[in-house]
Amino acid sequence: MLKNEAKQGVQTPAIKKILITQPRPESDKSPYFELGKKYGLSLDFHPFIRLEGIPSKDFRKQKVDLSQYSAVIFTSRNAIDHFFRICEEMKVLVSQDTKYFCITEAVALYLQKFILYRKRKVFYGADGTNKSMFDVINKHKENEKFLYPCSENQQDNDIVSWLKSHKCEFATPFMYRTISNDLKQVLGAHDYDIICFFTPSGVKSLFDNYPAFQQNGTRIGAFGSNTSKAVEEAGLILDIKAPQPQTPSMVAALEQYLSATIKKK
Repeated sequence: MLKNEAKQGVQTPAIKKILITQPRPESDKSPYFELGKKYGLSLDFHPFIRLEGIPSKDFRKQKVDLSQYSAVIFTSRNAIDHFFRICEEMKVLVSQDTKYFCITEAVALYLQKFILYRKRKVFYGADGTNKSMFDVINKHKENEKFLYPCSENQQDNDIVSWLKSHKCEFATPFMYRTISNDLKQVLGAHDYDIICFFTPSGVKSLFDNYPAFQQNGTRIGAFGSNTSKAVEEAGLILDIKAPQPQTPSMVAALEQYLSATIKKK
Protein backbone atom coordinates (compact mmCIF):
# COMPACT_ATOMS: atom_id res chain seq x y z
CA MET A 1 0.00 0.00 0.00
CA LEU A 2 2.69 2.47 0.98
CA LYS A 3 6.41 2.88 0.67
CA ASN A 4 8.62 1.01 3.08
CA GLU A 5 10.39 3.34 5.43
CA ALA A 6 13.92 4.20 4.37
CA LYS A 7 16.48 2.62 6.64
CA GLN A 8 18.80 4.86 8.57
CA GLY A 9 21.77 5.85 6.46
CA VAL A 10 20.11 4.75 3.20
CA GLN A 11 19.22 7.38 0.60
CA THR A 12 15.52 8.25 0.43
CA PRO A 13 13.86 6.63 -2.63
CA ALA A 14 13.02 8.82 -5.60
CA ILE A 15 9.53 10.32 -5.74
CA LYS A 16 7.59 8.82 -8.61
CA LYS A 17 3.96 8.40 -7.57
CA ILE A 18 1.71 10.98 -5.85
CA LEU A 19 -1.89 10.63 -4.67
CA ILE A 20 -4.03 13.78 -4.65
CA THR A 21 -7.07 13.23 -2.44
CA GLN A 22 -9.35 15.33 -4.64
CA PRO A 23 -11.25 14.72 -7.90
CA ARG A 24 -9.21 14.74 -11.10
CA PRO A 25 -9.07 18.26 -12.62
CA GLU A 26 -11.44 18.74 -15.53
CA SER A 27 -8.90 20.69 -17.57
CA ASP A 28 -5.82 19.08 -19.08
CA LYS A 29 -4.08 22.41 -18.48
CA SER A 30 -4.13 21.90 -14.71
CA PRO A 31 -0.80 22.83 -13.08
CA TYR A 32 -0.76 19.34 -11.54
CA PHE A 33 -0.23 17.84 -14.98
CA GLU A 34 2.51 20.34 -15.77
CA LEU A 35 4.21 19.36 -12.53
CA GLY A 36 3.93 15.70 -13.45
CA LYS A 37 5.56 16.26 -16.84
CA LYS A 38 8.36 18.37 -15.37
CA TYR A 39 9.39 15.80 -12.77
CA GLY A 40 8.31 12.60 -14.52
CA LEU A 41 5.64 11.85 -11.93
CA SER A 42 2.61 9.60 -11.95
CA LEU A 43 -0.32 11.48 -10.40
CA ASP A 44 -3.48 9.75 -9.21
CA PHE A 45 -6.60 11.64 -8.13
CA HIS A 46 -9.14 10.08 -5.79
CA PRO A 47 -11.38 11.94 -3.31
CA PHE A 48 -11.20 10.45 0.18
CA ILE A 49 -14.60 11.88 1.14
CA ARG A 50 -17.98 12.66 -0.33
CA LEU A 51 -20.53 15.16 0.88
CA GLU A 52 -24.20 14.66 1.51
CA GLY A 53 -26.38 17.71 1.85
CA ILE A 54 -28.72 17.89 4.83
CA PRO A 55 -32.29 18.24 3.50
CA SER A 56 -34.02 21.52 4.30
CA LYS A 57 -36.70 19.69 6.30
CA ASP A 58 -33.97 18.37 8.61
CA PHE A 59 -32.19 21.71 8.66
CA ARG A 60 -35.35 23.34 10.02
CA LYS A 61 -35.06 21.19 13.13
CA GLN A 62 -31.97 23.21 14.11
CA LYS A 63 -34.22 26.27 14.43
CA VAL A 64 -31.76 28.71 12.88
CA ASP A 65 -33.32 31.71 11.15
CA LEU A 66 -30.83 32.43 8.36
CA SER A 67 -32.32 35.85 7.63
CA GLN A 68 -31.30 37.08 11.09
CA TYR A 69 -27.54 36.85 10.43
CA SER A 70 -25.58 39.70 8.90
CA ALA A 71 -22.26 37.92 8.27
CA VAL A 72 -21.24 34.45 7.11
CA ILE A 73 -17.95 32.63 7.68
CA PHE A 74 -16.85 30.22 4.96
CA THR A 75 -13.93 27.80 5.27
CA SER A 76 -14.57 25.87 2.06
CA ARG A 77 -16.33 25.95 -1.28
CA ASN A 78 -18.51 23.10 -0.08
CA ALA A 79 -19.85 25.29 2.71
CA ILE A 80 -20.72 27.98 0.14
CA ASP A 81 -22.53 25.47 -2.09
CA HIS A 82 -24.68 24.15 0.73
CA PHE A 83 -25.37 27.54 2.30
CA PHE A 84 -26.90 28.86 -0.91
CA ARG A 85 -28.63 25.52 -1.55
CA ILE A 86 -30.36 25.68 1.82
CA CYS A 87 -31.28 29.34 1.27
CA GLU A 88 -32.83 28.46 -2.08
CA GLU A 89 -34.72 25.44 -0.74
CA MET A 90 -36.08 27.48 2.17
CA LYS A 91 -36.75 30.50 -0.03
CA VAL A 92 -34.51 32.72 2.11
CA LEU A 93 -33.48 35.93 0.36
CA VAL A 94 -29.86 36.74 1.27
CA SER A 95 -29.45 40.45 1.93
CA GLN A 96 -27.15 42.45 -0.34
CA ASP A 97 -25.60 43.88 2.82
CA THR A 98 -24.43 40.48 4.07
CA LYS A 99 -20.72 40.31 4.80
CA TYR A 100 -18.68 37.23 3.88
CA PHE A 101 -15.48 36.21 5.67
CA CYS A 102 -13.49 33.50 3.91
CA ILE A 103 -10.46 31.44 4.88
CA THR A 104 -8.66 32.07 1.56
CA GLU A 105 -8.96 34.23 -1.52
CA ALA A 106 -9.81 31.14 -3.59
CA VAL A 107 -12.82 30.44 -1.37
CA ALA A 108 -13.83 34.11 -1.53
CA LEU A 109 -13.66 34.16 -5.34
CA TYR A 110 -15.91 31.10 -5.47
CA LEU A 111 -18.71 33.33 -4.16
CA GLN A 112 -18.93 34.79 -7.67
CA LYS A 113 -20.92 31.68 -8.58
CA PHE A 114 -23.73 32.91 -6.34
CA ILE A 115 -23.45 36.68 -5.83
CA LEU A 116 -22.48 39.88 -7.59
CA TYR A 117 -19.03 39.89 -6.06
CA ARG A 118 -18.15 43.55 -6.44
CA LYS A 119 -21.37 44.72 -4.85
CA ARG A 120 -21.00 42.55 -1.77
CA LYS A 121 -18.71 42.84 1.20
CA VAL A 122 -16.24 39.98 0.87
CA PHE A 123 -13.15 39.56 3.06
CA TYR A 124 -10.50 36.85 3.31
CA GLY A 125 -7.38 36.02 5.27
CA ALA A 126 -3.95 36.87 3.93
CA ASP A 127 -2.32 33.45 4.19
CA GLY A 128 -5.02 30.82 4.56
CA THR A 129 -4.73 30.49 8.34
CA ASN A 130 -7.47 30.94 10.90
CA LYS A 131 -5.45 33.71 12.51
CA SER A 132 -5.34 35.81 9.36
CA MET A 133 -9.09 35.37 8.90
CA PHE A 134 -9.68 36.32 12.56
CA ASP A 135 -7.62 39.48 12.03
CA VAL A 136 -9.98 40.49 9.24
CA ILE A 137 -13.14 39.57 11.15
CA ASN A 138 -11.92 41.52 14.16
CA LYS A 139 -11.91 44.72 12.13
CA HIS A 140 -15.54 44.32 11.09
CA LYS A 141 -17.22 42.38 13.88
CA GLU A 142 -19.08 45.23 15.58
CA ASN A 143 -22.84 44.76 15.53
CA GLU A 144 -22.59 41.66 13.34
CA LYS A 145 -24.38 38.35 13.88
CA PHE A 146 -22.24 35.55 12.45
CA LEU A 147 -23.34 32.38 10.73
CA TYR A 148 -20.72 29.64 10.41
CA PRO A 149 -22.09 26.87 8.13
CA CYS A 150 -20.24 23.61 8.62
CA SER A 151 -20.30 19.86 8.28
CA GLU A 152 -22.22 17.81 10.81
CA ASN A 153 -20.11 17.36 13.97
CA GLN A 154 -17.02 18.75 12.25
CA GLN A 155 -17.02 22.46 12.91
CA ASP A 156 -13.64 24.08 13.48
CA ASN A 157 -13.23 24.42 17.25
CA ASP A 158 -10.69 27.24 16.83
CA ILE A 159 -13.28 29.33 15.01
CA VAL A 160 -15.98 28.59 17.57
CA SER A 161 -13.61 29.38 20.45
CA TRP A 162 -12.57 32.67 18.85
CA LEU A 163 -16.17 33.76 18.34
CA LYS A 164 -16.98 32.91 21.95
CA SER A 165 -13.91 34.62 23.40
CA HIS A 166 -14.64 37.78 21.41
CA LYS A 167 -18.25 37.76 22.59
CA CYS A 168 -19.68 37.48 19.08
CA GLU A 169 -23.26 36.46 18.50
CA PHE A 170 -23.14 33.41 16.23
CA ALA A 171 -24.65 30.11 15.15
CA THR A 172 -23.00 27.01 13.63
CA PRO A 173 -25.74 25.23 11.67
CA PHE A 174 -24.96 21.91 10.00
CA MET A 175 -25.78 22.04 6.29
CA TYR A 176 -24.03 18.91 5.04
CA ARG A 177 -22.30 15.81 6.34
CA THR A 178 -19.00 14.25 5.34
CA ILE A 179 -18.85 10.55 4.49
CA SER A 180 -15.63 8.58 4.12
CA ASN A 181 -15.11 6.85 0.78
CA ASP A 182 -13.93 3.26 0.45
CA LEU A 183 -10.20 3.50 -0.20
CA LYS A 184 -9.28 -0.19 -0.23
CA GLN A 185 -8.92 -0.45 -4.00
CA VAL A 186 -6.99 2.81 -4.22
CA LEU A 187 -4.45 2.39 -1.44
CA GLY A 188 -4.41 -1.38 -1.50
CA ALA A 189 -3.19 -1.63 -5.08
CA HIS A 190 -0.56 1.12 -5.24
CA ASP A 191 2.58 2.36 -3.54
CA TYR A 192 2.51 6.15 -3.12
CA ASP A 193 5.54 8.28 -2.33
CA ILE A 194 3.37 11.29 -1.39
CA ILE A 195 -0.26 11.63 -0.29
CA CYS A 196 -1.75 15.14 -0.28
CA PHE A 197 -4.69 15.99 1.99
CA PHE A 198 -6.98 19.01 1.74
CA THR A 199 -9.41 18.57 4.63
CA PRO A 200 -9.36 17.10 8.14
CA SER A 201 -12.13 14.78 6.95
CA GLY A 202 -9.75 13.34 4.36
CA VAL A 203 -7.33 12.41 7.14
CA LYS A 204 -10.20 10.86 9.10
CA SER A 205 -11.21 8.83 6.04
CA LEU A 206 -7.73 7.35 5.83
CA PHE A 207 -7.99 6.01 9.37
CA ASP A 208 -11.62 4.96 8.90
CA ASN A 209 -10.35 2.66 6.16
CA TYR A 210 -7.06 1.74 7.83
CA PRO A 211 -7.31 2.11 11.64
CA ALA A 212 -3.79 0.74 12.08
CA PHE A 213 -2.29 2.91 9.33
CA GLN A 214 1.48 3.37 9.48
CA GLN A 215 3.20 6.07 7.46
CA ASN A 216 6.30 3.97 6.75
CA GLY A 217 8.21 6.62 4.83
CA THR A 218 5.32 7.95 2.74
CA ARG A 219 5.51 11.75 2.66
CA ILE A 220 2.38 13.63 3.68
CA GLY A 221 1.22 16.97 2.28
CA ALA A 222 -1.54 19.09 3.79
CA PHE A 223 -3.36 22.18 2.55
CA GLY A 224 -4.77 24.50 5.19
CA SER A 225 -3.97 24.93 8.86
CA ASN A 226 -6.84 22.71 9.98
CA THR A 227 -5.72 19.89 7.70
CA SER A 228 -2.14 20.24 8.92
CA LYS A 229 -3.36 20.05 12.49
CA ALA A 230 -5.38 16.92 11.74
CA VAL A 231 -2.34 15.24 10.15
CA GLU A 232 -0.16 15.97 13.15
CA GLU A 233 -2.83 14.99 15.68
CA ALA A 234 -3.13 11.67 13.85
CA GLY A 235 0.53 11.06 14.65
CA LEU A 236 1.76 11.48 11.08
CA ILE A 237 4.86 13.36 9.98
CA LEU A 238 3.92 16.39 7.89
CA ASP A 239 6.44 16.96 5.11
CA ILE A 240 4.68 19.40 2.80
CA LYS A 241 2.57 22.27 4.09
CA ALA A 242 0.51 24.86 2.21
CA PRO A 243 -0.42 27.60 1.92
CA GLN A 244 2.75 29.42 2.92
CA PRO A 245 3.99 32.86 1.82
CA GLN A 246 6.15 31.30 -0.93
CA THR A 247 3.82 28.37 -1.68
CA PRO A 248 0.20 29.56 -1.89
CA SER A 249 -1.05 26.31 -3.46
CA MET A 250 -0.44 22.60 -3.07
CA VAL A 251 1.14 22.52 -6.52
CA ALA A 252 3.60 25.24 -5.49
CA ALA A 253 4.38 23.39 -2.25
CA LEU A 254 4.99 20.14 -4.15
CA GLU A 255 7.21 21.98 -6.63
CA GLN A 256 9.32 23.42 -3.82
CA TYR A 257 9.59 20.06 -2.07
CA LEU A 258 10.49 18.16 -5.25
CA SER A 259 13.08 20.75 -6.24
CA ALA A 260 14.70 20.63 -2.79
CA THR A 261 14.69 16.82 -2.81
CA ILE A 262 16.45 16.66 -6.16
CA LYS A 263 19.13 19.13 -5.01
CA LYS A 264 19.92 16.94 -2.01
CA LYS A 265 20.79 13.98 -4.18
